[in-house]
Amino acid sequence: MKFSVMLEQLSSGMLKSMGIFFLTLIFSLPLGLLIAFGRMSKNKILRTVMKVYISVMRGTPLMLQLLVVYFGPFYLFGMKIGGSYRFLAIIIGFALNYAAYFAEIYRSGIESMPQGQYEAARVLGYSKAQCFCHIIFPQVVKRILPSITNEVITLVKDTSLSFSLAYAEMFTIAKQIAASQTTFIPFVVAAIFYYVFNLVVAVAMETIEKKMSYYQ
Repeated sequence: MKFSVMLEQLSSGMLKSMGIFFLTLIFSLPLGLLIAFGRMSKNKILRTVMKVYISVMRGTPLMLQLLVVYFGPFYLFGMKIGGSYRFLAIIIGFALNYAAYFAEIYRSGIESMPQGQYEAARVLGYSKAQCFCHIIFPQVVKRILPSITNEVITLVKDTSLSFSLAYAEMFTIAKQIAASQTTFIPFVVAAIFYYVFNLVVAVAMETIEKKMSYYQ
């Protein structure tokens, strides 16, 4: 196989990996915030449910969760599953998993804020929603950005776990080419792709951190 053909196939797989990456962030970041609110709720039942959810998501392998999401509808409800559901199952599995991690990051950031800021906002006539949106959350984002960056970089690499559902993202394609051509080169190219993608993400997140710095 010509190198140009191999590069083209790996590039198409990289686009699929990027699709998983961006869709996971789009769904897991806001979902994580909702879960964090539930985790901090005064309602004991809701707080317990969210705590158990986070514990399960963080305590079991992501690959196992993907398999459960994909095969669960068939084994539990007898629903027919096909190739069209495979990508949806991957996004659902990734979003549910990463939302649990983001929820704990959000919670740690929110709970680290001084209580005096809430009291000052009430004195100034802010509602709870206004206080959170205009005063608390912008500061929370600045505090948790390094932790969010670590999870985002991990997500880039975790997209390779999609192979467990036979989804042809970049790592799966690299394995197929390596097996058929008996060469290690596809893995090297895939590693370079992952590294460059991670480098771009890291630089972008670092730029955001610098722009949010209060000391610039």
